[in-house]
Amino acid sequence: MSAKAKPADGPMTPEDALDPSRALVPSIQRVNEVRVQKGFWPKIRRTASRIPFAGQALSVWFAARDPETPTAAKGIMVGALAYFVLPFDAIPDIFAGIGFTDDAAVIAALIATLGANIKRRHKDQADAALERLRED
Repeated sequence: MSAKAKPADGPMTPEDALDPSRALVPSIQRVNEVRVQKGFWPKIRRTASRIPFAGQALSVWFAARDPETPTAAKGIMVGALAYFVLPFDAIPDIFAGIGFTDDAAVIAALIATLGANIKRRHKDQADAALERLRED
């Protein structure tokens, strides 16, 4: 574990979610993967109609699951998605209007830095998933 890495159970900040020295630590990566596997779809179903960045979050999710996405990029993507899934973060999601601004910032920063790993097919999958969620 690197000197900058924090324990897996400590509060995660937006900087932590995108910090490769934390996101790529195998134990942190496993914890993040479990958090995302268990929490991503329930949270996106609850929030997709209320958050303008739902499509971007979904495209990151599809890119993170793609075997062609480089491992390092996947680790950082899963870290950002874990931050989105966690109910306690820099600005708790329960605050109407501002609760998801930190999550949006993490997803935007991720796309700005790793956007080349999010392919057209991931965006198409995200659009299709959003359409299905709207139909439900």
